[in-house]
Formats: sequence, C-alpha cells, structure tokens
Amino acid sequence: MTATTDPTTPSPSPAPDAPADGAAERSPEEVIATARARIDDLDARIIGLIEERVTVSRQVQAARIASGGRRVHLAREMDILRRYRDGLGAPGTGLAMTLLDLCRGRA
Repeated sequence: MTATTDPTTPSPSPAPDAPADGAAERSPEEVIATARARIDDLDARIIGLIEERVTVSRQVQAARIASGGRRVHLAREMDILRRYRDGLGAPGTGLAMTLLDLCRGRA
C-alpha cells in the first residue's frame, strides 16, 4: 500500500530548532546585510543615549557647582567604573573612562 498526500493537509512545521527568522533560507550576504542594518540601528540608539547622558551629567555638574561642590565626584566615578567592569569585563573600564570623559565637559 502506498501513501498518498492530501493536497488540503498543511505541510509540516519546521523543526523546533530551526531558525524562526528564516535565516537558513537566506544567503550569507542577506544575513550579513540584515545584521549590519541592525547594528547600525543599535549604534544610532547608543549614540542618542550617550548624548542624553551627557546632557543629564552636565545638569548634575551645574547643580553641584551651584551648591558649592566640585564639578567631578570621584567616588561616584569609581562606582560607574566598577559597574561597567562588572557588566562588561576589563574592556568595560575603558568604555566607562571614555564615557566619563565625554560627560565631564570642559572645566
């Protein structure tokens, strides 16, 4: 006895471990282009967040100076360096140093 296929029966679902986004059906060039577009979007969002952080940091500095304090609070900066190192490993410290440098502005 031979099995026949009923044309009204839906085709089987992909295996549970198959990529949900159809990556297996796309060429490497398509995967790369899509991933690079996503990276570009992430970079734009990161830059926007950094710009926002700079603005907020300058508000904090202005308030601290207006109240007779120093522009830079070293204990706070050490906390930030530690947070980035803990979250991202050793390279996180360098990233935090760059971020703090951007946020300090000019004296």
